[in-house]
Amino acid sequence: MTSHHPIAPEHARAICEEIGDRLRHALRGDYADLPPRLQDLLDELALQDCEAPSLVPAMADMTQPLVVAA
Repeated sequence: MTSHHPIAPEHARAICEEIGDRLRHALRGDYADLPPRLQDLLDELALQDCEAPSLVPAMADMTQPLVVAA
């Protein structure tokens, strides 16, 4: 039996970034020769990547005192 191990969000993001880097490198010279559907998907991926929130907390968030509810 195979057990499933969930991937931590920071590791999943790192994997996605690595795949993106490798795709950018592999498609660097052939970007204009892609089928229209793949071109659209890559454009959408680039758009979503720019809009993605950062996984790194702001310094202000890390230095605020912890508030405990009573």
